[in-house]
Amino acid sequence: MTNMSDIAAIRKEYSQRQLLEENAHAHAMKQFEQWWQEALASDIEEVNACTLATIDAYQTPSARIVLLKGIDPTGLVFFTNYESNKGQELLKYPKACMVFFWKELERQIRVSGSVESIAAAESDTYFQSRPIESQLGAWASQQSRPVESRQALEAQFEQTKNTYHNGNVPRPPHWGGFRLVPVSIEFWQGRPGRMHDRLLYTKEYGDAWQIRRLQP
Repeated sequence: MTNMSDIAAIRKEYSQRQLLEENAHAHAMKQFEQWWQEALASDIEEVNACTLATIDAYQTPSARIVLLKGIDPTGLVFFTNYESNKGQELLKYPKACMVFFWKELERQIRVSGSVESIAAAESDTYFQSRPIESQLGAWASQQSRPVESRQALEAQFEQTKNTYHNGNVPRPPHWGGFRLVPVSIEFWQGRPGRMHDRLLYTKEYGDAWQIRRLQP
């Protein structure tokens, strides 16, 4: 069994960068775009992976890793099966939080806000850009539902593959995109001595954001 003191002794000192108000964009999404471009340039593996947290009818939170697939001035776009656990939670309780952690840059971004379905045409366009196996999988898998065995799951995939043997796979009506529209975004930059930089952007009115420094 792992010794608890061994876990407690795990530490990393952060010292690469700083985040100061005078260098931050006034608009939260522009600041996000700047950090996103810097993360892309750093060759971080699966840079678009983030934690997505939702709530259910009992206010119980659940979280999982999803892949960011779009950034626009309004918010952040990702795709899923609308009938999955997270899809149903987002449709019934359309609020969520996304967390990006880029350890290579000693940075974290926490995005909270409301969630909306994107236009069907946008979902169609992205779906057709996916590899054929991923398109078939969207039809074959009843995401989040129990399945008897791995063999049964693979049989569903093969059946779907035979159905669309011509390679023309339409987007399932139960699959598509969501957009997280931020009301707050916190940018966290690791600093020495755990005296981290934390700038919290809170949406005010129109396109205006309030920026406040939070204590670490």
